[in-house]
Amino acid sequence: MNRPDPLSAAPRATREFAARTLAAGSAGGTPLVVEPLSFWGGYDAGQGRIVEPAHPQHGQSLAGKVMLMPRAKGSSSSSSVLAEAIRNGTGPAAIVLVEADLIVAIGVIVAQELYGANVPLVTVDAAAFAALCAAGSPLHVDAGGDGAQATVRVV
Repeated sequence: MNRPDPLSAAPRATREFAARTLAAGSAGGTPLVVEPLSFWGGYDAGQGRIVEPAHPQHGQSLAGKVMLMPRAKGSSSSSSVLAEAIRNGTGPAAIVLVEADLIVAIGVIVAQELYGANVPLVTVDAAAFAALCAAGSPLHVDAGGDGAQATVRVV
């Protein structure tokens, strides 16, 4: 008689981290930790690849990933490149930052308003960010209305 292994049947414990909503939405995916990136000149919205030659993640795609980036860098034009990447389906599924960034927020909000594409954008504290970067498992971001509490779950 085959008996189920009680340990394999046990549900995995999820870890949940508090976050602050910058743009509402709900999405998940494989995490990609990204050093600060300027989308303007640093990301090809058509191909969906980081193209900044000296960037540590050069050549990698953000498409469908949960982008973990401590802060953004660069031009105010980054918002238009990010919005186009989201419209093209070559942008991240969700974005988690430590430092709120107006340019990234504008890109996400423009994609939401013009194209109906919701990409949750949240901030977390440095300790939560480090834990999420080290998790190595898919993440899910649930972000309510402006400034509302949000959560990032390791799934």
